[in-house]
Amino acid sequence: MVSLVLLVFLKTVVLVPITLLPIMNPLGNAPIFLRMTQGADEATTRHLARRVAVNCCLLILGAIFVGSYVLAFFGLSLPIVRLAGGLLVAATGWQLLHDDSGSEKGDGAIRSSLSEADGSNWSEAELRQRSFYPISFPLTVGPGTIAASIALGAHQPGRVLDWVISGTAYVSGALVTAMGVYLTYRYARRLLRFMGEMGTTVVMRLSAFILLCIGFEIMWTGLSALIEEVK
Repeated sequence: MVSLVLLVFLKTVVLVPITLLPIMNPLGNAPIFLRMTQGADEATTRHLARRVAVNCCLLILGAIFVGSYVLAFFGLSLPIVRLAGGLLVAATGWQLLHDDSGSEKGDGAIRSSLSEADGSNWSEAELRQRSFYPISFPLTVGPGTIAASIALGAHQPGRVLDWVISGTAYVSGALVTAMGVYLTYRYARRLLRFMGEMGTTVVMRLSAFILLCIGFEIMWTGLSALIEEVK
């Protein structure tokens, strides 16, 4: 019995980063993170990476534990969220796949933030603000990640003991995911220097294609659920 519970616990812990990290794509976002911190010293970059990781962890946990209740309040079903979130993820992947501007990706607000970025002149308040928008949201944790997180936490067990076990597993998985984000952004400069310009381009294109496939997978899951409801 104990071994079975432990197996389910570990499976959930592993499931969270495996599901979310390909959508979040911190490695593909690393060049953008570096542009956002250009001119900043090592301590500032480390501090910003830690803040982003904490923000991402809180956003993921909020979506896992509260997301389904928010959907119920607004009368939205999980399949609709999966369909809409998958569409946004697929659209983002398609845009990145055909984007010739290199590391400048995202909407106008992100592009504007990139053009004005100079980490050497950031105050503590500006550092806190930029760590959330646009780096944490929507660059790292976007609609697709939120939709996937809601889907992960949609079926919480009814028994208190099972809920505590699954909740602890989700928290642990979110911490592992946030650690992956932190390490990638913290050592982004070394990673990109190791890969080189060509390697960075290849990684970003592959990440965009994977993101496109993940978007269609999320859409198909939502569409299949809607079809089942019609039947």
